[in-house]
Amino acid sequence: MVEAKRLDDKVYAGGQIGPEDIEALKAEGFTAIINNRPDGEGGPEQPTSQAVRAAAEAAGLTYSYVPMTPQSLSPETLDAFHTAVQAASGKVLAHCRSGARSTALWALAEACHNAREVDTVIAEAGQAGYDLSQMRPMLQQWVQLHDQLATRG
Repeated sequence: MVEAKRLDDKVYAGGQIGPEDIEALKAEGFTAIINNRPDGEGGPEQPTSQAVRAAAEAAGLTYSYVPMTPQSLSPETLDAFHTAVQAASGKVLAHCRSGARSTALWALAEACHNAREVDTVIAEAGQAGYDLSQMRPMLQQWVQLHDQLATRG
């Protein structure tokens, strides 16, 4: 079973999960899973999004597939992650290979959509064991981009 690290009262981050982890996650109170790892990234032994979705939905959990790599990060990816968190009725596990990418998406959503200070979300990620301090310039750029898109839209 994957170790879920608490980012805030609702969102936790962790590494790759498989269908066999779903019942234990449900028992821990998770109501939603967000998969941020592209299918096939870890080779053929990586569980597919479809397999994990089937297990999650069979157990009554909400499942969202929001794959992201540093090269594929987009405003749409960020919006999809934020929407999935907001739609969840309880605890959310966002997962990827190690949890770092999911933590970065959480930090971006908090800074951009929830207007939280970049340094605050970096500190909170650090308390969970994810050092995002090197990402400060990128997070700040995304906040500026998000603000520019919001004023246009």
